[in-house]
Amino acid sequence: MIAVVGAAVWSLMRANSVSELKSEVTPDLSQAQSEAQAEIPRVTPGTQATNALALALAERRSNVQVQASGRVTRLLSDDKDGSRHQRLIVEVSPGHTVLIAHNIDLAPRVAPLAEGDTIEFFGEYEWNDRGGVVHWTHRDPAGRHVAGWIRKGGEMFH
Repeated sequence: MIAVVGAAVWSLMRANSVSELKSEVTPDLSQAQSEAQAEIPRVTPGTQATNALALALAERRSNVQVQASGRVTRLLSDDKDGSRHQRLIVEVSPGHTVLIAHNIDLAPRVAPLAEGDTIEFFGEYEWNDRGGVVHWTHRDPAGRHVAGWIRKGGEMFH
């Protein structure tokens, strides 16, 4: 499933628009739609949020709950401006990365963590021209926002 989403994200990142993507991929849209339907997995609670990331990237949308996994490519210094955030860059598909901003005032630090590690995450995606940011990877103490999380090696951080 991640391979299908990854391929879609990679194609979407190369295209300037969804309509350009459709014409670039194949001139016969009915054939493309049939093939896509055969490749797209059935939507389950996990895949709906994963597909949301690909769609948010394509449409440059923000405030979208997403779930995905990827490889940590870079560990950044903590953001100490306001609430402290652990920051890391995660490659979610070939050539596409997102910044994960994990609030460590509200959730435990993801540790141990090293470049090359694989993580899974659920949080709110905000689009930007550098790939986007995923935040709200923790519980909301006020209970007004859906709870997010990061999973590494079977351990949950929320």
